[in-house]
Amino acid sequence: MGVVIVSGGTNGMGRAFSLKRAERGDRVLVLGRNRERGEAMAGGPITFRRVDLSSVAETRHVIEHILGEYEVVDALALFANAVAPRRIVTAEGLERTFALYYLSRYLLSFGLRPALDRAAAPVIVNVAGVGVTRGRLHWNDPQLTSGYSAITAQLQAGRANDLLGVGFGQRSGSRARYVLYHPGFTKSGDRSSLPPVVRGLLAMAALAARPVADAVAPIHQFLDAPPAAPVTAVDRDKRLPDSFPTLDPSDAERLMDLTEKLLN
Repeated sequence: MGVVIVSGGTNGMGRAFSLKRAERGDRVLVLGRNRERGEAMAGGPITFRRVDLSSVAETRHVIEHILGEYEVVDALALFANAVAPRRIVTAEGLERTFALYYLSRYLLSFGLRPALDRAAAPVIVNVAGVGVTRGRLHWNDPQLTSGYSAITAQLQAGRANDLLGVGFGQRSGSRARYVLYHPGFTKSGDRSSLPPVVRGLLAMAALAARPVADAVAPIHQFLDAPPAAPVTAVDRDKRLPDSFPTLDPSDAERLMDLTEKLLN
């Protein structure tokens, strides 16, 4: 029995993962914005905390709450993401996809280190798109003030998460093992914000997608037996080499510097 924190745990893969961990005996804290879904899950070993993870201030506040409430955190599972067909700027002046999909994961990973390092075998699992080589960091315009599209924003944040795993291993000094995991196309996620045509195309594609249970299964294995390496990248069932192009250590250092400047 351990304590598992799940960001984006009220829907799709995050929800399925949270319910299964609770079934297996863990205490699960679900972080998410949808109060109705979260409160419907809460009870017994599952606790729900409403938070808008696209807000840096709210994410920092929930980190303080977790550190005050839980002396030990055994695992952190990062699922929170949402596709934005148009560019949205948060109250803090950040492009929302970058803030939600990348910055919240950066803050939770580094911010929960004290509690993670008290666990016997701590692990962080970042569920994103490692193994994909499309997309890039727009170093001079990470907020995508020009040339925004939902795909561009998603791919940029995905590549940022690849580098986050490497950067965490280089900079955190933590005992926590960091796993970057790409589940592949999965029958999961809230598509309600997407245009009808896009929703229709995804619905057709979902006929060949992996069931949620199959996509989530490896994540349980990462928690039950964390990898020996400080950073591990897995694209579906394939372990990626450290030399994979999206895992460049110098790019990771550059992104950590850029992120610190954005957050200060």
